Amino acid sequence: MRIAAAAILLGLTATTAVEARPITVPIVPCDQIILRIRSGHAGGYRIVLGVVSVPPARLIQIVPTHDRPWAYWRKAGLAVRAGSPPVTVSVPAAWRRRAAITWGNRPGTGSALRIASCRGAKTVWNAYAGGFYLRTRSACVPLRISVAGRSRIVRFGLGRPCS
Repeated sequence: MRIAAAAILLGLTATTAVEARPITVPIVPCDQIILRIRSGHAGGYRIVLGVVSVPPARLIQIVPTHDRPWAYWRKAGLAVRAGSPPVTVSVPAAWRRRAAITWGNRPGTGSALRIASCRGAKTVWNAYAGGFYLRTRSACVPLRISVAGRSRIVRFGLGRPCS
């Protein structure tokens, strides 16, 4: 009887340990589009996976926030082609103590967000305000961009070039 009770207890403990809480990824809705642009390449932006327009590879002018833990900030918009599937942008786990992101009008920072699919002509790019937060003055930050089952890591030299 004690062995059976111990086995059941161990089974429950193992099940509980395996069932991790799902991470809630905030959604940036269509009403947070700040601008509609005609080109995903404007201003040196790079197109990723055909539907996401990300900032140039090197971004200077990092500014202090005077807040902890995210002591530095770099404003940089992001655009998504109208009519595309939802887009997920995330900071890889190994970087989550060094960098955070924000796009849309949601408060605070995070390690991931999902930009909703927004209708419109495929020649239009929906722009969102936001950017990067850092603990240090400069870094080569990777972001994972995911769309419709495909993903790509894109690097951003914030305050310095990536090697």
